[in-house]
Amino acid sequence: MGVIVEIAIDPIGTNSPSVSNYIKVAIDVIRRSGYKYEVGPMGTSIELPSIEALGKLLQDIHDTLYRAGIKRIVTTVRIDDRRDKAITMEYKVERVSK
Repeated sequence: MGVIVEIAIDPIGTNSPSVSNYIKVAIDVIRRSGYKYEVGPMGTSIELPSIEALGKLLQDIHDTLYRAGIKRIVTTVRIDDRRDKAITMEYKVERVSK
């Protein structure tokens, strides 16, 4: 069974109040990972096989943003680690939308 996570990446120290170009870089890392994801207005939800996979994905995102010139990154993470049954992002949304 996997985990569903939501991450919010906040690049700090850019020359502009807009950070969408850097968020696009982070989304590209997620896209290339092959994991199922959904971009939201304040963060991105991702289905991962394990919390360990989350660590690797976050490292990849941070490394890529540092190479893009960001000197400081604040990342917020929420983890839904349910082990009694397999769930998906769609399942969670469907359960509260009915």
